[in-house]
Amino acid sequence: MNDAMVATPQFDRTVEDLGNIVELGHVNVTVPDQSKAIAFYLMGLGLTRDPYLMAGLENMWVNVGRGQFHLPTRDAQVVRGTTGLVLPDLEALLKRLTYAKKFLAGTKFSFKESGDVVETTCPWGNRIRVHAPTPAKFGPMRVGMPYVEFDVPASSDLEAIARFYREILGGIAGVAKDERGSYAWASTSADSKVTYRPTKKKLPDYDGHHIQITLADFSGPHKKLLERGLVSEESDQHQYRFLDIVDVDTNKPIFRIEHETRSMRHPMFNRTFINRNPDMSNRNFVPGYEVGLWALN
Repeated sequence: MNDAMVATPQFDRTVEDLGNIVELGHVNVTVPDQSKAIAFYLMGLGLTRDPYLMAGLENMWVNVGRGQFHLPTRDAQVVRGTTGLVLPDLEALLKRLTYAKKFLAGTKFSFKESGDVVETTCPWGNRIRVHAPTPAKFGPMRVGMPYVEFDVPASSDLEAIARFYREILGGIAGVAKDERGSYAWASTSADSKVTYRPTKKKLPDYDGHHIQITLADFSGPHKKLLERGLVSEESDQHQYRFLDIVDVDTNKPIFRIEHETRSMRHPMFNRTFINRNPDMSNRNFVPGYEVGLWALN
């Protein structure tokens, strides 16, 4: 065969790029009642409590695929937006949420089917949108946290938000549009992102909730943030925090959401998380099927 007649495969190599942000590690919101947190996150959503860390009453870490919710015991915090999850069986999820309802009476807990997702609200008002595994959207993920979607004022400069992630954090970010309108996005790993959606609704004051990210180049963004007076905490050798996303040209704050920022040398980077099969019980137990798979092989 003539070599000239053999077509060279064409690939979009940019799809493989990660940028500098390599992990969306956790979403942290404080909760006033750990028993209700158990009813919602473990019994209702079917997630798995970290068996190794924060196993007391003062905090609970909850595994969801390769990410976590962190739930310290204090007055309630509410994310100004929606956390997206992927869970393997929405019908089973609805049954669990229905069962958990009796333990969450008198709270803000709610849930409903909405198209191809389940929209649910935690006892204190945090919104969580649950998707079924969809390879076209979420790749091989079966259990995980593919995005955190923040509501921002309608007047927000979306390109300025994306530029902050690109120029200060070294990430891959941009502005996109879908059936709900335009939004800013930033990649936070191979299978997760943060998004910023304009809303005309009045947003509550920021209450201190945060997300955690991990950077490959840890010191470069730190230097840029420090020069702008944006580092809010020098936590330890492996971690710092900042509060504000700012306009790169003016340093004017655009949106406040604390980023707990870790290096890839952080002792907890790339931990192996246990995920259980929430549909397994003592009544239907089958050895070897009690572990939930976070992704398809």
